[in-house]
Amino acid sequence: QVQLVESGGGLVQAGGSLRLSCAGSGRTFSSTAMGWFRQAPGKEREFVASVSRAGSTTRYADSVKGRFTISRDNAKNTLYLQMDSLKPEDTAVYSCAACLPCTTMVPHSTREYDYWGQGTQVTVSS
Repeated sequence: QVQLVESGGGLVQAGGSLRLSCAGSGRTFSSTAMGWFRQAPGKEREFVASVSRAGSTTRYADSVKGRFTISRDNAKNTLYLQMDSLKPEDTAVYSCAACLPCTTMVPHSTREYDYWGQGTQVTVSS
């Protein structure tokens, strides 16, 4: 089993930056690909970014490409999402996820992930 806890959310002005963290425990952290998803009020949960086990391969949604950076530090059992040039439309609850086992290197579908954190709120003001 894998337990995931997100942190780092908050309120930021448009154009600002935030860094989210996801602390993992349980199964070996490096054995699973990881992803970030977000859900805004009244909307479906959507894919944001994912990273392979070793951190060498990444995948991004078109809406965040060039602005967000996903990374991981397996020695610290931590996943990160660096968010720059934030826009009001980025406002959502952000959740991290892990798949064990993973069927692809950088999964992008919610159905491919097995474990989820509780989420952290990100609010971007205009």
